[in-house]
Amino acid sequence: MSEVINKVLDLAKRRGIFWSSYEIYGGVAGFYDIGPIGVKIKNRIVELWRKYFIRDNNDLVVEIETPIIGPAKVFEASGHVESFTDPIVECKNCKRVYRADHLIEDTIKKSVEGLKPEDLTKIIRDNNIRCPSCGGELSEVRLFNLLFTTNIGPYTGNLGFLRPETAQGMFTAFKRVYETSRQRLPIGIAQIGRVARNEISPRQGLIRMREFTIMEVEFFIDPNDTDINNVPLHRFQDIKFNILTAVEKEKDGKPQEFKLEEAVREKIIIQPWMAYWMAVASNFVKALGINDFYFEEKLPYERAHYSKQTFDQIAIVNGIKVEISGHAYRGDYDLTRHMKFSGQDLTIFRKYDEPKIVKKKTLIINNVKLKEKELRKKVMELINNRSVEEVEQLIKNNVKIDDKPLSEFLSVVEREEKIHGEHFIPHVVEPSFGVERTLFLTVVNAYREKEGRVILSLPKYLAPYDIAVFPLLEKEELIKKSIEIRDTLSDRYDVLYDEVGSIGRRYARADEIGVPFAITVDPQTLVDNTVTIRDRDSWKQVRVKVNDLQISLEKLFRGEALNKIGIEVKDSNE
Repeated sequence: MSEVINKVLDLAKRRGIFWSSYEIYGGVAGFYDIGPIGVKIKNRIVELWRKYFIRDNNDLVVEIETPIIGPAKVFEASGHVESFTDPIVECKNCKRVYRADHLIEDTIKKSVEGLKPEDLTKIIRDNNIRCPSCGGELSEVRLFNLLFTTNIGPYTGNLGFLRPETAQGMFTAFKRVYETSRQRLPIGIAQIGRVARNEISPRQGLIRMREFTIMEVEFFIDPNDTDINNVPLHRFQDIKFNILTAVEKEKDGKPQEFKLEEAVREKIIIQPWMAYWMAVASNFVKALGINDFYFEEKLPYERAHYSKQTFDQIAIVNGIKVEISGHAYRGDYDLTRHMKFSGQDLTIFRKYDEPKIVKKKTLIINNVKLKEKELRKKVMELINNRSVEEVEQLIKNNVKIDDKPLSEFLSVVEREEKIHGEHFIPHVVEPSFGVERTLFLTVVNAYREKEGRVILSLPKYLAPYDIAVFPLLEKEELIKKSIEIRDTLSDRYDVLYDEVGSIGRRYARADEIGVPFAITVDPQTLVDNTVTIRDRDSWKQVRVKVNDLQISLEKLFRGEALNKIGIEVKDSNE
């Protein structure tokens, strides 16, 4: 774990951002409490995500909520029961269990993602990799399913799972949302909710957890609509992507820059709508204050079982590279599977601009010749689950039943029909963010040190408090005036009020949780009704009239320079 991450973990615990859950019992790996300051930052990140993915796309996206627990059938259909696995290996001596691919990568410094258990076992043997805890011999590698299991209701055998993603609730609710909303494609269904994954080796704070929150969109599209002009890429005309393609990745190459439309037209991104949401994600991540990132294409063996193409958005913060979002083109996998397992019709009707005349083959059964019950049974068993074309071929091949040609009982005729449209299964594009991971990376990215002190240099709109109000001294007149200012500003801003300790310590506390501006009431305030406004990052201060505070703060939050709104003063209380 890097030095910066250790410092952030210390700051997070000290200032109430996050800490390990169940501390009084020694903690449980992979579970974290989000503290009072962390919840404020997290909620602002969630609202920022809503702005970029839902409100700014309200012509395309609606938001729903679905349960955390689902019946086993749902996750059998989704493929999670079969495929949601990671490789594990156990020490034969101390019985500790490790995630095999991570253990190998940490030892030989080479990616082994996607390799089969037997291949991982061979690498462990060839490199004499031992248990990091006791040095004991390791077992054969096997697969471990990451689903948390539960029982729904008091009845045994009514198995359920805690969802590992919010997606399945959106897929099972798709037809209902479609019918009650726009009744046309494309349509996005967004959801923010808790999920659970029984991770083998949770690590690096909020990077890999066993319970966390996901923000994601399942965006349903007509696969036949291939006109790039129907995707509003013009909203992102100037955007460029740094993409590490699968081809370059296999050659140990580096990310290359692509314009948005260039990446689509050259089929670097195979589905235009995925490029659209990657552009939205780029703007969102920049709004978090993270400007250094690229998209890495997953190789075929690295992709999830449902994916036709996947990109991870890799953020580079304080020297570390971490996935901040995932973007998958899921095709029709999910709806097809849920149709199969539920028996319900999840197709959409595509109406033609004008009716089409089509020739359609129809199977005709000669009921007169099939009066005999046993003979009818044999014929029906033969044609059961066969298409009309397959039955026609049987007739042409002179297949016989009880020495009688099939043509005596069946015939195929071709007729013209006028059809007005067709049913199809929508395809899905999915952008997905983990909230706690996003919170963690935002905090790590914002971490600064200045003259031996810590500053959390968050974007203003993500700070837990907009402003702080401090009386310089614990004097009744100053405290009364400070409370008056706090109450006036609280209608518009989230205000931190603190009167305990030296002003320098209060500034330091505000800096460490990222409060962008501090207003200080001092003895001069009582003389000329002015206060100082202090900037978190520069530590510079200006003096302004109390009556002008609202206007001054509005200008600062719009990005105007501090020295433009008041008279700069030197502070001796840092």
